[in-house]
Amino acid sequence: MVQQKGLFVSCDGPMAQFIINLNATLPHNQKFIIHVLDSTHLFIKPDMAGTIRTAISEFRDQNTYEKPSAA
Repeated sequence: MVQQKGLFVSCDGPMAQFIINLNATLPHNQKFIIHVLDSTHLFIKPDMAGTIRTAISEFRDQNTYEKPSAA
């Protein structure tokens, strides 16, 4: 049996899908998901946590509504 170090990620379903889709856009040698455990839990390579956090932050920034200031 091969042991592999990784991070356990627990999140809601839509965020898990975002992470899975992010992984799918990468070339094979850069994929970071080791195993999809279920719809809300993932096992990922430990060195990718910062990259995933950055991608989530950028996604949230792009999809956040800011009320226009009154001129």
